[in-house]
Amino acid sequence: MPLTVLSRRLRALALAVGLGLGLGLAALPADAQSVNPTALSVQEQQLLQTLQKVEGRVSIPDAKSGVLIQPEGQAWRDFHEKTLPQVGTWGLLGTLGIVLLFWVVRGRIRIEAGPSTRTITRFNGFERFVHWLTASSFIVLALSGLNVTFGKHLLLPLIGPHPFHIVSELAKLAHNYLSFPFTLGVVLMLLIWIKDNIPTGVDVVWFLKGGGILGKGHPAAGRFNGGQKLIFWAVVLGGGAIAATGYLLMFPFYVTDIAGMQTAQMVHGLLAVAVAAVIIGHIYIGSVGMEGAFDAMGSGEVDLNWAKEHHSLWVEDATRKNPGIVHNPGRMAPAE
Repeated sequence: MPLTVLSRRLRALALAVGLGLGLGLAALPADAQSVNPTALSVQEQQLLQTLQKVEGRVSIPDAKSGVLIQPEGQAWRDFHEKTLPQVGTWGLLGTLGIVLLFWVVRGRIRIEAGPSTRTITRFNGFERFVHWLTASSFIVLALSGLNVTFGKHLLLPLIGPHPFHIVSELAKLAHNYLSFPFTLGVVLMLLIWIKDNIPTGVDVVWFLKGGGILGKGHPAAGRFNGGQKLIFWAVVLGGGAIAATGYLLMFPFYVTDIAGMQTAQMVHGLLAVAVAAVIIGHIYIGSVGMEGAFDAMGSGEVDLNWAKEHHSLWVEDATRKNPGIVHNPGRMAPAE
């Protein structure tokens, strides 16, 4: 076929196709002709709300892999990326601010009668072991958990990707394995101290009088005062819930589905922030905030005047049952 004939036929075909497309577009409704091909035809959130869940069928044993879209995951991602960091920032920094303000306004709580020459046994060796087992585990768990929430925003820009990867891997291992001694500590605390932490009317009076922390004088208290009982139950109940939700995440899909795991992670994060805030206050009062308080979990022996001021009912009961609980080691230097 001559080249000129082929060229004419190709031009005629192109003209026919063009006319056909033009007639087809003219026959479409006006709305269809005005569609912008670069615009989103459906908003993502509207699509998710309409579909609820997009899933199919799979031939492998893991049926969960058939779920392509789970709208609840959007809420979980927003919580993990936005809500939890905000709650953690305000909760922890707010607690530190309150502690600092209390230090400036109230100062260190001194032994009003001054240190005595005698001590009284407050906690035995096993009780102190349980306390430090739980406390040391929780501190590492809290720091490694903070890395999950804030690490990529604060630590990663400072040390770079490779060191951050190493730190995060070690933090993950510590977080997983130290959960077991922490859980053991919480259970032991419940067993050995629950009898001394049942709330009573004495605790109500203690709170009404400011616990000897606000104002002058020290209201009567048993072995644990009202504030310490709050800390005890916060650690036992809050720590127990943190452990339970943490194990759901460590051993996924044994108990619940992915939606349940997302809920567990939310509860885990919020409770961890709340308990950490309580522990910050506890650490302050038990160390620099109150003269003589650290000795209770340090040596186990506390100044007798300190014990009478803060736990008068317990001193009376303990000395009546066991007079040998009071010791006379000689003149004690003021606890700093």
